[in-house]
Amino acid sequence: MLETLRYIVQDVNAASNFRRALDIIVSRVREAMGTEVCSVYMVDQSGERYLFVATEGLNQSAVGQLSLERGQGLVTLVGTRAEPVNLEDATTHPKFHYLPEIGEEPFHAFLGVPIIHHRKVLGVLVVQQRARRKFDESEEAFLVTLSAQLAGVIAHARATGDLADHTDPIGERADTCFTGVPGSPGIMFGTAVVVHPTAHLESVPDRDAEDIMVELMVFDRAIKSVRQDIQLIGEQLALNLPREEQALFDAYFHMLDDDALAGEIRDCIRDGQWAQGAVRQVILSHVRQFEKMTDSYLRERAADVRELGQRVLAYLQDIRQKKTNFPQNCILVGEEVTAAMMAEIPAENLAGIVSMRGSGSSHVAILARALDIPTVMGVMDLPLFALEGRQLIVDGSGGQIYANPSRVLAAQFQELLAEEQEFSAELEELRNLPSITKDGRRIRLWVNIGLTGDISRSLDLGAEGVGLFRTEVPFMTKDRFPTEEEQRVIYREHMLAFNPRPVTMRTLDIGGDKALSYFPIHEDNPFLGWRGIRVTLDHPEIFMAQVRAMIKASTGLSGALRIMLPMISSLAELEEAQALIDRALTEVREEGIPVLRPEVGVMVEVPAAVYQARLLAKRVDFLSVGSNDLTQYMLAVDRNNPRVASLYQELHPAVLHALREVAKAAHGEHKPVGICGELAGTPAGAVLCMAMGYDVLSMNATNLPKVKWVIRNITLLQSRRMLAQVLKMHQADEIQAFMREQLIKAGLARAVPGQRTSSVN
Repeated sequence: MLETLRYIVQDVNAASNFRRALDIIVSRVREAMGTEVCSVYMVDQSGERYLFVATEGLNQSAVGQLSLERGQGLVTLVGTRAEPVNLEDATTHPKFHYLPEIGEEPFHAFLGVPIIHHRKVLGVLVVQQRARRKFDESEEAFLVTLSAQLAGVIAHARATGDLADHTDPIGERADTCFTGVPGSPGIMFGTAVVVHPTAHLESVPDRDAEDIMVELMVFDRAIKSVRQDIQLIGEQLALNLPREEQALFDAYFHMLDDDALAGEIRDCIRDGQWAQGAVRQVILSHVRQFEKMTDSYLRERAADVRELGQRVLAYLQDIRQKKTNFPQNCILVGEEVTAAMMAEIPAENLAGIVSMRGSGSSHVAILARALDIPTVMGVMDLPLFALEGRQLIVDGSGGQIYANPSRVLAAQFQELLAEEQEFSAELEELRNLPSITKDGRRIRLWVNIGLTGDISRSLDLGAEGVGLFRTEVPFMTKDRFPTEEEQRVIYREHMLAFNPRPVTMRTLDIGGDKALSYFPIHEDNPFLGWRGIRVTLDHPEIFMAQVRAMIKASTGLSGALRIMLPMISSLAELEEAQALIDRALTEVREEGIPVLRPEVGVMVEVPAAVYQARLLAKRVDFLSVGSNDLTQYMLAVDRNNPRVASLYQELHPAVLHALREVAKAAHGEHKPVGICGELAGTPAGAVLCMAMGYDVLSMNATNLPKVKWVIRNITLLQSRRMLAQVLKMHQADEIQAFMREQLIKAGLARAVPGQRTSSVN
């Protein structure tokens, strides 16, 4: 039974389009369960109707024509309950609704199970039989297991447009709204450009070829390039490979012949499919055939076929990508947008970002905030490829995207955009004014930076220092570890620009979701693995070169160099790192360079550091909370996973109590404490951290003017009263609503995210 399940899911996963996927489901389930009928009903975009979309055993003419209103019939009962309904005689049930159009009158036994993805019912899978009988537990369990596995497949296909509601296509609907997670604030109008991961066969959509001859020509170029690659690899390995192993390259060449895979792909293109879609169809079809073979040797050839297909696809994507023309006000849309994808678009053209994966604390979202690009993350139900070329409105503050906006909606957002621009102009007047509350409390506002382009923007917006210099960014832009001198030049440029302001440099923080192409780290659970200080202590040569570069870069400057250690979870790690820093300082002085000892601090971002905060504070010059990772680890929520994005709550009571304890611990040792996570850049977060006693709030430069405006228009006493109430609360949503209400009452509505856009519908 397990093997049957696997084959059904594989075949559905590899289906070329909406119709094929559903046909596979109903035919294979009917065959596997030995029933007379199998049907699928899908919930429409409104969530109010169940569409009859596929069947094996009932009237095919009713497919796509029939629908059930919510509350009408047993199918909708399954969807409403979100659990199986198993009946010996469906006709006697009070919810039974007779539909003569589909011809189900002879059938009595009924088993319906919901297809659920992320708590949302996508549809209902139904089997029926003439005989009056109740399906046994094993049959019900099989169907439940199958629907659970199919849910992800169907949700993905639906999101990428394959399972779009054909009776209400997105191209004909105005003001279609999709909701995700706010990534970077702001409103932007633009044209969608959809991108997908390189050489990922399953993500390639079907698309009609605009010019078959051009598609064939592009395919021939890709095949030629792959042949050259294989020949080169074969020649390089010829001296070291046994003759039988060299035969593998001959097999690759044969598969690329016109009488093999290449010929089938060309036939598919001639039938009207674009080259990438043809490659996906043919390659995955052969992969499935090999995977079903009983012979282990032949079954393993599936990987060879897939590898070959991915090589061809990579060249096809590369050829097409070079011809891409990015429109003005380009909205980059993707299943998982990456920094590399952002870099491919001219900066002056990139106006907005929409990603199906990720959260507001993903590094792409953080980068977008630094660049002031409105962004929405984690839009899981987005019909990806149906958006290509569509006009979109991206509301990064409210976390919503509107497709095909009507004139009325566009006018509403234009008005809101004008309000934002007016507010931004007013904030510019605060640039040279201090960040002081109405009752005289001084709060230092620093910035988080990583790109050279961040320097001028941060200074223009009135940054008083650098609370976090992400030193991994220069490492990511190279194909090797940068030399000590290369690092010194980069660090010197930043320190000179900010002098005499302090600059806090975090030592190399890779691992988790930050990877170096030339130093890959493969782990099952990377966020609990080899990352941050753990990597650099294991590689002291990397740590020493970086610290020496930092110290040398500070020569002759009056601004303080602060070195911050990431991912510290024990005193032993801190002591080992401090010993290396002392050694680096000695080595630099022995070179005859007159340098001062840098301040050394710990980045508090794991629960262990929270509970040892006072011990750590005794041994360092400062503490700084990385609230992004601290929230992730406190709540056991992967901040890049859209499935649990709603659980990632920076205003969670546990997180706020942890922040308060760190501030108390630092002040207990008379050491300054700051916060450099995204929380510091939000009005509510800034107010609460100020009330807790944080001396420094460090944020992306984009958020700095708004936070300064909030601080200058509130008293420390008001913030402490808010904190006192918040610390008595038990739910993050309760805290969020309370802070929103209090900020509005305090006259700070203009800075409250989503406050001005809440009336848009």
